Amino acid sequence: MMETILIVDDEERLRDLLKAYLIKENYNVLTAENGYEALKILKSHKIHLAVIDVMMPVMDGWALLNEIRKTSSLPVIMLTAKSDDDDKLLGFELGTDIYLTKPVSPKVVVANVKALLKRTYYTEVNSNHTSYNGIYIDEDAHRVLIDGEEVFLSPKEFEILLYLFKNKGITLTREKILDAIWGFDYDGDLRAVDTHVKRLREKLGSKGYLISTVRGYGYRFEVKHDKN
Repeated sequence: MMETILIVDDEERLRDLLKAYLIKENYNVLTAENGYEALKILKSHKIHLAVIDVMMPVMDGWALLNEIRKTSSLPVIMLTAKSDDDDKLLGFELGTDIYLTKPVSPKVVVANVKALLKRTYYTEVNSNHTSYNGIYIDEDAHRVLIDGEEVFLSPKEFEILLYLFKNKGITLTREKILDAIWGFDYDGDLRAVDTHVKRLREKLGSKGYLISTVRGYGYRFEVKHDKN
């Protein structure tokens, strides 16, 4: 399968540079200079991953990501000149999978594209699907249904749910979750875990209570009967 990558950035030079590097790695690449153009492309093409700049005219990256997350779990890498932790947390709250601060090497972007595509579409699993207490998880398709209704999770939210689910009844520290989902070389804030778990609970709706907070320690997927 030749994956299609969407690059959204108002800097033509950077768009062309990233496109050239990704094409060299045998990806199909589409580009847009703002969020409005990107939405039109997303509606008319099958996109496997998007690389989105934050600061753009017409529709910025935050607004675009917010629109994407209303209906899709598309893997997203955000590019921004801002390195402030609050900006990163905003990105994670909106559903960013990877956050890269400019200036960034095209080789670094390509490496992150490869890693995120692999985690999203090519992760090997022992079974195709599993279910518990009204939560249905299709590991191959990265789909989650709650009482038969599909909910759209970002790749990171899906990975956290699956990781907690596979360790049902075990309390996992934030550090352990961070290492398992983001990797040992991730240098970000532990609050990224809290932000993603908060969004995950909200999306799980009536099943959100199954993910318990163990104060001062971490999180646990509860093994209990559904609430009446």
